[in-house]
Amino acid sequence: MIKSLCVFCGSRTGRNDDFSRIAYDFGKLMALSNINLVYGGAKVGIMGAIANGVLNNQGKAIGVLPIFFKEKEIIHDKLTELILVDSMHERKVKMIDMSDAFVALPGGFGTLDEMSEVLTLSQLGKYKKPLGLLNIEGFFDHLLMFFETMYNHQYIKNEHLKLFYASSEPSQLIQWLENYNPPKVKQWIK
Repeated sequence: MIKSLCVFCGSRTGRNDDFSRIAYDFGKLMALSNINLVYGGAKVGIMGAIANGVLNNQGKAIGVLPIFFKEKEIIHDKLTELILVDSMHERKVKMIDMSDAFVALPGGFGTLDEMSEVLTLSQLGKYKKPLGLLNIEGFFDHLLMFFETMYNHQYIKNEHLKLFYASSEPSQLIQWLENYNPPKVKQWIK
């Protein structure tokens, strides 16, 4: 059962307003499913939208933010809990450790970095926590094709493609996370 879900997403809204609306709705779904949000702690962008979706529906939102962002006035002021850390690396480690599962929504390099960390640790057998991609309007299509290219060139194995799941349907994604059965990952390096 998932109690805390870490969401990786952008601190910008991007040019598609649907992304923020869907992020808000996903946050609402989390709150109604009694799943706590763990995320980057900002009130702006997709981050702010998902937090508002959780908080406006009596859910709990835990923000993890590097202290140097405190001066930028982007901290969400209605969080259930705010954890300040010293660095982006410490933030990522804290969010990963606090969470039962992960979902990526549209975002930039930070989102990609966080997703990659989870996938790498899962590939190495360090985590057995699921990662879902909320593939809003095909946002992750090219990344998914790149994963297939990695597989075709034998840089990842078939079981590594089962470490994550992509869906454009939020409820389907939550259901997959709840029912995740980690693939047996063979030892990568002997």
